[in-house]
Amino acid sequence: MSAECREPGPGGNSGASGSGACPPRSTSAPWRLPRWRAGAAAAVLCYVNLLNYMNWFIVAGMLLDIQNFFQIRDSNAGLLQTVFICCLMLSAPVFGYLGDRHSRKATLSIGILLWSGAGLASSFISPQYSWLFFLSRGVVGIGSASYSTIAPTVLGDLFVRDQRTRVLATFYIFIPVGSGLGYVLGSAVLQLTGNWRWGFRVMPCLEAVALILLIALVPDPPRGAAEKQEEAVGTPRSSWCEDVRYLGRNWSFVWSTLGVTAIAFVTGALGFWAPKFLFEARVVHGLQPPCLQDPCNSQDSLIFGLLTVVTGIIGVVLGAEASRRYKKVNPRAEPLICACSLLTAAPCLYLALVLAPVTLLASYVFLALGELLLSCNWAVVADILLSVVLPRCRGTAEALQITVGHVLGDAGSPYVTGLISGTLRAGRPDSYLQSFLSLQQSFLCCAFVIALGGGCFLLTALRLERDQALARQPGTGTPPSHPCRAWGGAPQEQGAQATPEPAGLLAHLEVVLTSPLRAPRRGVNTRRSRS
Repeated sequence: MSAECREPGPGGNSGASGSGACPPRSTSAPWRLPRWRAGAAAAVLCYVNLLNYMNWFIVAGMLLDIQNFFQIRDSNAGLLQTVFICCLMLSAPVFGYLGDRHSRKATLSIGILLWSGAGLASSFISPQYSWLFFLSRGVVGIGSASYSTIAPTVLGDLFVRDQRTRVLATFYIFIPVGSGLGYVLGSAVLQLTGNWRWGFRVMPCLEAVALILLIALVPDPPRGAAEKQEEAVGTPRSSWCEDVRYLGRNWSFVWSTLGVTAIAFVTGALGFWAPKFLFEARVVHGLQPPCLQDPCNSQDSLIFGLLTVVTGIIGVVLGAEASRRYKKVNPRAEPLICACSLLTAAPCLYLALVLAPVTLLASYVFLALGELLLSCNWAVVADILLSVVLPRCRGTAEALQITVGHVLGDAGSPYVTGLISGTLRAGRPDSYLQSFLSLQQSFLCCAFVIALGGGCFLLTALRLERDQALARQPGTGTPPSHPCRAWGGAPQEQGAQATPEPAGLLAHLEVVLTSPLRAPRRGVNTRRSRS
């Protein structure tokens, strides 16, 4: 006697299987995690993100002493950050590929071991081997790439909708906070010990605690678990090239990535050179004697670090909360908030630079406003990516965004800024005033780059709703094969019914895109609020 078993097909329709016993289910059982465990995992990931960005900028907090120790000129000092970023961006696609296909928890653990080991080793390098110090910064960048690429995707699979926005806001608060504490830690350890090396010896102790907490408390959820789009068991996985082709056709992802690139360019140059710029401004105003030998006065690194922490916390919270509230009346809120903040930050940074020789107080005020407006974007741009990209492609999407942002952004901006400053200074008298003016003028391009980033987010707003609707369509989370090849739905099995006519698909998209104007059906969860 035969029995008939009906399983849901790729588009949600039922199809009859063969006679006899029912075959194994093609999808995994719904994945559940207690709320306290998800919160603990988010707290650990935030703590590791704090340490990650402290490693990014701890060198900038001790830059003058490192330059004096290794005899590095301005034109070459920017290479420290450039080497770090280049190694990070080259390894990010590798970690993105691994994160979409293998254990994310193991990949994160390897990354922490890499950057903490390289940072500790760099504190034992002697002056005649300065190239080894550059190399160690590159290895730190490789370890950092694993975390920057994969950690947001883990949070994206633990939380959803408004809860995800809040968690991402908390996670991205630690970008400016970690950056600022990197300056503070480097400066404070330098003041306490009189030796910059101890800054690199304190960090591994904190990172060892982070590794233990990561192994003990952070799970590795199925891709798309929060959206109830669990991965199919035993189904073919799309190739990396197919994932990249899908992302290249996703215009919300493309334009937002270019906007992130503009932010990265400015924050890279500003984060590396601003402490020295402020130090030389104080020398020009007669408030500080020149630094001729180690240790240099680290007051400006401390001030800039604390400024970065405070404006970062306020900016991230302000941007995330504005996005959450504004989405209730405008589904394009996220890119519009990013565009407005960048277009307002551009004149603030310009005024901070041009007013520095005239009044230092006004320069600090406009610099703080510029940093606050830049910080408004961190959580919002991550939420844009997670909302427009299919869950199983998010690791690759994070990796590509990091790679493009660093290739065209902060990989070259510290070096380019130092190179322009060195070139301008070479044709001028050797004085602290001319050194300051050369660095000031090399900074001016940042104001124009950030305005271009605002334009990119305006273009993102034009495509956001369409791409969000396509990413949320039933069946796009875990189609049976090549999930990222077909943007509008899953490819069909051989012998399956023909796909709907294009007119029918367009009609369906029209319903999705105009849903804020209609009363939602009972029991259907929507990202947009009811109008």
